[in-house]
Amino acid sequence: MAAALSYCKPSPFIGQFPSNFGKPVSLRSIEISTQASRITALFWGSKKSVKHQPVDSSLGDFTLTGSETEELKENPTKGKKVSVSIISSILDVSSHEWDSCALDATGPEKFNPFLSHGFLSSLEETGCAVKETGWMPSHIIAKDESENILGVAPLYLKSHSYGEFVFDHSWADAYYSFGARYYPKFQCCVPFTPVTGPRILVRNTSFKDQVFDVIVTALKDLTAKSQVSSLHITFPSEAEWYKLKDRGFLQRIGMQYHWKNRNYKSFDEFLMDMKQSKRKNIRQERKKIPAQDLTMKRLRGYEIKVDSTVIFPNIYADT
Repeated sequence: MAAALSYCKPSPFIGQFPSNFGKPVSLRSIEISTQASRITALFWGSKKSVKHQPVDSSLGDFTLTGSETEELKENPTKGKKVSVSIISSILDVSSHEWDSCALDATGPEKFNPFLSHGFLSSLEETGCAVKETGWMPSHIIAKDESENILGVAPLYLKSHSYGEFVFDHSWADAYYSFGARYYPKFQCCVPFTPVTGPRILVRNTSFKDQVFDVIVTALKDLTAKSQVSSLHITFPSEAEWYKLKDRGFLQRIGMQYHWKNRNYKSFDEFLMDMKQSKRKNIRQERKKIPAQDLTMKRLRGYEIKVDSTVIFPNIYADT
C-alpha cells in the first residue's frame, strides 16, 4: 500500500462558494478568512495559469513549549526558539546537515538513499527537478538560535502532476470544471521515486516531536500564504501518517505491486512460477532479441560515459 496525504484548507482558491458556483460568470472577488489573514482570491474569470504569490524566505519563528526536557532544564534558552525558512536549492544547505536529519529520521539501519543530499542535489544539478521542468525547489529548513539545523523537508512547487506516481489529474479536472485552479500546488516528496519513507526529517533530540509540529505548521502556513490550491505529502512513512492525520491532512491509499525474488536458481525456474500462457509469451519475446542483432550490456558507475547519459533521456521519452 502507498499513502498520499493532502492538505487543502485553508486555501485561497476554495472558500465560501456562491450559490451560482460552477456556472459561467464574470470575474468576481471572493473574500476568504483564514487563521492568519484575510485573503482576496480571484478565480471566476479566465482559466489562464497564475503565478503563485511570492513568499518571504522566512516562515517565522516558533517557541518550543517543552521546557521540562533535560536539555532545556540544563540550559533554559537552548532550543526554545526555532526559525523556519525556505531555500530555493538543496545546495544552500550542507550535505552533512541534511543527511544528519535524514539519518535520524530513518534510523541508521534503515537509511533511505533517496532522502540523501546527494540524490536530491543530483536531481537539481542535472536539471530534472528545477523550475524549468515544473519542479521549483522550496525546501523547508528549521534552525535553532545557534543556527543548528533541527529539521528539513524536501518540498517543491509543482505546475503539473508528472513524476509523482500519484495520479491526481481527476482532482485538477474537478478544480478546473468549477472555475478554480489546481496548479500550482506544493508537493513534499522525493521526485520521480515512489519509495515510502519519512518526508519531514528531524534530528533525534528530546524535542524532536515539537520540531516536527513546527515544520508541519510552517508547511500549512506556507500553503495559505502562497495562494496555491493544496499541499501534498506523498509516500510518507506509516508513522508519519499517524502523526499527520489529526493535523488536517486527508489520506489517500493506493496500490503498488512489488516483485520479490523467491530465491530462483535460474530464469527458467522463475518462469515456472507463471501461468503457461505467460511463460510462452516471454519466451517468444526473448527469441526475437537475437533476430534483431542486438547486443545487451550492463554498465555500472564509472562505466557510464557522457554519451550514454545524453541519449538515455531521449530513449526513455520515446518509451
